[in-house]
Order: sequence, then structure tokens, then C-alpha cells
Amino acid sequence: MNKSGSRLPAFHGTGVALVTPFTPEQAVDYAGWRRLLDFCIDGGVEYLVVNGTTGESPTTTAAEKTELLRVAVEHVAGRVPLVYGIGSNDTAAAEEALRTTDLTGVAAILSASPAYNKPSQAGIIAHYTRLADASPLPIILYNVPGRTASNLTAETTLRLAQHPNIIGIKEASGLMEQCLAIAARKPKNFLLLSGDDMLTPALIACGGEGVISVLANAFPKRFADLTRAALSGDFAAAREGLFHLLPLNPLMYEESNPVGVKAVLEALGVCGAAVRLPLLEATEGLKDRIRKAL
Repeated sequence: MNKSGSRLPAFHGTGVALVTPFTPEQAVDYAGWRRLLDFCIDGGVEYLVVNGTTGESPTTTAAEKTELLRVAVEHVAGRVPLVYGIGSNDTAAAEEALRTTDLTGVAAILSASPAYNKPSQAGIIAHYTRLADASPLPIILYNVPGRTASNLTAETTLRLAQHPNIIGIKEASGLMEQCLAIAARKPKNFLLLSGDDMLTPALIACGGEGVISVLANAFPKRFADLTRAALSGDFAAAREGLFHLLPLNPLMYEESNPVGVKAVLEALGVCGAAVRLPLLEATEGLKDRIRKAL
């Protein structure tokens, strides 16, 4: 049971794809990191994801990744489960990271499908099978074709769902028919998690178990509440919560993720809006529209 009192099974409900706070000088802001961890837990989310792509994992160093995880494990102190992001378009490199990273205090791994290489479906299956065989922790697949340039088909996901060390998928394809095909045929204990905030209630209605959210960085209570409402069958309450966030959602991605949500977090006083190149901090025009939407 987490601080919110939620008794949902592990990784049901709301997980947060955490941003990594930076100082204006581009160093990791560990004070801001601790504030963010507390802010999300106090909002009642079910679990936290460290070192996902929303955390700008392509531009944090190996030493920073290690310290971010160490601080998270120490500061969270078991209040909610932690998921850690490990992935690569080099299968051997991801396998090595799984074998050598100190994963003490981590409950599961989130691993994005390989980007840029555009492997075949057979190649994706071979990639994830090798990682799942090597991983000391259960793996959650992450399908985000808008960033990887390749899609895990429903058939591929269902094949991988048979592996005993693959426990779910964060589905961010936006293809509802594909999600339906997974929901209809997946093993009962295989998690179908939304990777698109705005589709969360719809995916839950079709058999999903929750979300790994960007907006929940800034609105943890609202997002946790609407997700739990959908899981309990109260879709009127879930829609009300979702519609409240609808005007903000496109602003989160207008200048790329996590630029928008970091601007919101700055406006809320949680952490700064700084990002690392090649991303740029939100323009004043975007920040102004975000403040008005807030």
C-alpha cells in the first residue's frame, strides 16, 4: 500500500515517467529531484519510473544515471515501487547494462524498443528475449513508434508476453485496434499500460491496467484519481479529470517532451525548466500559454 492508501496490484494505476531536473548550468538538480519524488508520491501515484526517455536518458551520463537511481532508492525508501529504464538499439549493450547495474531497490525494468535500426518483428522478439533472459528483474516492454520508427505489432507483443520475465507493455502507438488485439488475447497477468495520457481511460475500458504518464509529473493527484476512477468503472469521473487536462496536453509536446512538462513544473515551483541540448528550454511564448492554461 502506498502513501495514498492505494491497494492496487503492482504497476496497476498511475506510474510517472519522471523528468530529470537540471540547474540553469545543466548539472543534475538533486534537490529538485527529491522535491519531485515527494511531490509525485504525495499526489498518490502508484509507482515511479526513473531514467525513462522523459528523464532525458539519452543525455544523462552513466555516473548521473547511477546517482539518480541511488538518490531515488534512498529518498523514496520503499514508499512506492521504482521502475528503472534500461534500453538500447545495441542489444549487447542493453544486456550488459542489465547485468552490471546495481538494481537494489528496483522492482522492474522499462525497456524501449530499439530506435533508428528499424529491426524486423523477428529482430524485436530476439532483442527482448535476450534482455528478458539476462535481466534479474521483470521487464515491461515500451512501444513508442513515433520515437523509434518501428512498431511492436500485437502479434509481436503477444509472442513476447509468453516469456516468464516479460510482465507488460507501455503502449504508446496510439493504435487502438492494436491495443484491443493485445487486450483480447493477452495472458491474464500481462499488463497493458497506456503510454498516451489522453487515451488512458479508453485503454482501461478496453482491458488496460493503467498508465505510465508524463502529465502526472505535474498533476500526480489528478492523474492518479482519474486513473483509479477508470479502473473502478467510474468513467464519468475519469472523463472529468481528463477533460480538465486536455487543453494542456498538446502544449506538453509542441516543443518536444519533456520541454512542456518541465515548464509546468517550473510554474508550479517543483523544479526548473532547463533541458539539455539538443532540446531547448520552452520558449517564452509556450511558457505564457502554459501559464494561461494552468
